[in-house]
Amino acid sequence: MIELRLAAPPEVVNVGAGIHGTRSLRDTFQLPDLWQLHLYAYSCDLTVAGTTYAVAPGYVSLTPAGAPVQFDYRGRSEHLYAHFRPADAGEPSYLPVVQDAGELAPQLTGLLRSATEASPSGSARVAAEVWTALWRIADLAAATPEGDPRHPAVAAATAYIEAHLGRPLSVAGVAREVGLSHNHLTRLFQAETGSTVIGYLRRRRMTRARHLLVSSTLSIPAVAASVGIPDLQAFNKTCHRELGASPRSIRADA
Repeated sequence: MIELRLAAPPEVVNVGAGIHGTRSLRDTFQLPDLWQLHLYAYSCDLTVAGTTYAVAPGYVSLTPAGAPVQFDYRGRSEHLYAHFRPADAGEPSYLPVVQDAGELAPQLTGLLRSATEASPSGSARVAAEVWTALWRIADLAAATPEGDPRHPAVAAATAYIEAHLGRPLSVAGVAREVGLSHNHLTRLFQAETGSTVIGYLRRRRMTRARHLLVSSTLSIPAVAASVGIPDLQAFNKTCHRELGASPRSIRADA
């Protein structure tokens, strides 16, 4: 988790749309005194201060000033971004570095595009748009998709799952990440969410898949890969079981 104060508008130094992955599939850099906000329209691996996150279309990331950043692209990649200095005022909000914005993604896109179209970057209008986007992201972090898990390990497990939906995941692997045994995490997760870890992971992947099928132009194989089920036959079966229809039908009925 990172700590961000939002009681006053940030100082926005730069905002716009970035296109990467055309000359090199890796970017490594560091902004010594600026925070970075990114809203993604592609999949990649993002490494912040030594921790790697799987990013997918509709994900959002916040990188504190001074943190070393590495992007590993898979081809031409476009994102919206803002570089800013947060105000040092008010109570802190605690946010994950990477989140799936889900149904909030179009609203964040509108705010950042509006900020990009306003001029200059340091204007009050730009600051207001970015400030609103940051508050929406803070609200997103405060709302858990499956209840309100109180045990820190369960919260850490759900945050890890959310940040790695596009990766192969196992209960044992998630348990290792949060410092628990397989059985201990299973018992805690069931007690506090009413769901198994695998059940939670499957529902979150399918919620994400439905959103991408309805709201994006990604191909069905790309949607399947983005939610960690690259085998199309397995993806079709899971869609039928969890969503009640094939991926093509879900997209056609949108």
